[in-house]
Amino acid sequence: MRQAAALLLGYPGPDWPARHALVRDCLTELTTPAATPLLRFCAAVDGVPVLDLAAAYVRTFDRSRRRTLHLTYYTDGDTRRRGGTLAGLKARYRDHGWAPPEDELPDHLPLMLEFAARCPAPGTALLRDHRAALELLRMALTDHGSPYADILCAVCDTLPGPSPADRAAALALARGGPPTESVGLAPFAATAPATPLARGTGQ
Repeated sequence: MRQAAALLLGYPGPDWPARHALVRDCLTELTTPAATPLLRFCAAVDGVPVLDLAAAYVRTFDRSRRRTLHLTYYTDGDTRRRGGTLAGLKARYRDHGWAPPEDELPDHLPLMLEFAARCPAPGTALLRDHRAALELLRMALTDHGSPYADILCAVCDTLPGPSPADRAAALALARGGPPTESVGLAPFAATAPATPLARGTGQ
């Protein structure tokens, strides 16, 4: 389920039609309720031209601080602390024998989901550590009326139910926004965090 979510959350480049069909066909063979929101997303984007879907993807995730797929931005924002957090994520992946692509930041949600699919126990722990950010992203996508909200619902459904502390943390992030810092921010954007990949080249 997490691998399917990772594939559906990837940028819709030239490979999107084949990727969409593969994931949809695999999910159709499943009888678990967890597949329902992912299939709902597949149906919502079925037949949408790739260029149109790519433009919607950029509007959704690349132009809003509230809807970024880079999860540490919600907790670390534009601060020097985020560099240490990203380095820690890379080390965590290495500790379990996985090397993510160098052209994407390690807090990119599709990468986290792929890690969780490959290494279920540590991957679940990683997603659980970022539960507040996941819930905040889910709420933001729902408010935006985006079909991608269904994917976040499916991801959150793979985790234990949110505790009062999780809900409080998500609401606190929503109220206060990510931390900001004006010194030493060369590696990070001052607006919405940009993905290292040039959109339109695919992933």
